[in-house]
Amino acid sequence: MTGRFIAVVGPSGVGKDSVMHAMAESEARLTLARRVITRAADAGGEAFDEVSVTEFLRRKEAGAFSLSWDAHGLYYAIPASVEEKLNEGCDVLANLSRTALLSAKERFPFFAVINLTAQRNILAKRLKARGRETEAQIAARLDRAIDRLPEGIEARHFDNSGPLEQTVSATLQYLYPDRAAQ
Repeated sequence: MTGRFIAVVGPSGVGKDSVMHAMAESEARLTLARRVITRAADAGGEAFDEVSVTEFLRRKEAGAFSLSWDAHGLYYAIPASVEEKLNEGCDVLANLSRTALLSAKERFPFFAVINLTAQRNILAKRLKARGRETEAQIAARLDRAIDRLPEGIEARHFDNSGPLEQTVSATLQYLYPDRAAQ
């Protein structure tokens, strides 16, 4: 594998999917990993492949995933097909849980972590606008927003409280310092 597996992490509402999509649109060397999730497709948010728990577990047993984890009562996975992209030299952006970072670090030889943050009041506003959770669930997510990265994981931190373009520019400059010369 010559491409980098780039994990994008951060609390709910920080804008991971928006940042990732804008990054991929701005940089041809990037591709997005489409997650497999045991969540209803009409729940909103990112584009993902919806599967039942039974189907998820069947696929996992069959080796269809490069990574898998569970969080918040759901199962998540990154399909094994990302390895083809990495072998082609593409860099792959993946929305990961902090709990999956150590497994990803072990799995992928070229691995980087982008940790997105945002001010608490901005996170609260974004979570409320999604309309997927109750006030109590939002409060619990906000309390988890300060969770630390696992021991042994190095990450580059970017504040996504401001304009999306600012965050995208900063993350791409970090990943591709040669962009400044273009």
